[in-house]
Amino acid sequence: MFFNFKEIASITMILFAIIDILGSIPIIIDLRQKAGKIESGKASIVAMILMIAFLFVGESMLKLIGIDVASFAIAGSLVIFFIAMEMVLGMAFFKEDSFETASIVPLAFPLIAGAGTMTTILSLKSEYETQNIIVGILINIGIIYIVLKNTYRLEKLLGRTGLAVLRKAFGVILLAIAIKLFRSNTGL
Repeated sequence: MFFNFKEIASITMILFAIIDILGSIPIIIDLRQKAGKIESGKASIVAMILMIAFLFVGESMLKLIGIDVASFAIAGSLVIFFIAMEMVLGMAFFKEDSFETASIVPLAFPLIAGAGTMTTILSLKSEYETQNIIVGILINIGIIYIVLKNTYRLEKLLGRTGLAVLRKAFGVILLAIAIKLFRSNTGL
């Protein structure tokens, strides 16, 4: 079992882009205002457990319902594509729900470990070594925890313009990822 630092860097960047924790700062601040408090540690741990569990049992769950990984990856690439379009164009394709308990739902799931993240994890599994994916997940969970603990500071530091630029930049990266996932799973 060897760690490939190039793979880890790629996985970390892909997950960082799909999770888009920096682009979610305005949503997180809004959730914190509505719920009163967000438990950063609890949200991070739950998201980590969901991601690692899906890495190991996600494929089996799909087989149980008769879906192959390539079909799931193609469907996921379309979800990622629409998430990226939201980020780049500033349009809302997906409905956002509000909940009273913000640390687990909707923060850990589906904001951090949502459908796009789960699809990406399964897609990564077909291209990268499992141990490198786990390290990439752990690095992202560390970043998520730091961001959740420092949302107010980051908002002041980046400002609204900085957050908008980050969101658009990661949107373009996600578009490229979505196209790559679609092409690699369709043979185009």
